[in-house]
Amino acid sequence: MADWGWIPAGSEAGEERVEDVLLLVSEVVTNACLHAGGPEEFVLRRGREGVRVEVADASSEAPRPRAPRSPALPGGHGLMVLDRLAGAWGYEVRGPGAAGKVVWLEVSLPSRP
Repeated sequence: MADWGWIPAGSEAGEERVEDVLLLVSEVVTNACLHAGGPEEFVLRRGREGVRVEVADASSEAPRPRAPRSPALPGGHGLMVLDRLAGAWGYEVRGPGAAGKVVWLEVSLPSRP
């Protein structure tokens, strides 16, 4: 992210955006570890409007939110975090010859001062 000019962010809002990306990466990798036998591939792509994160795993089961629970309790909040912080997110079934899915998310560029 430093090579792409995201770090240093140059503004408080930009720093928050970088922290959002780091938290979102942590969430999707943790979800792959807890629910899909671990990540098989991690891809970080830079685009004109932001960054795209992709985490592939061997499970074909779609990500699904847990039943609502208190925010004070640990666990079960990962997809809510994706909903709130990512510009968009979803999943795709992997292509021919590869079992499982790819969970992806997109985050817009940080604001510039």
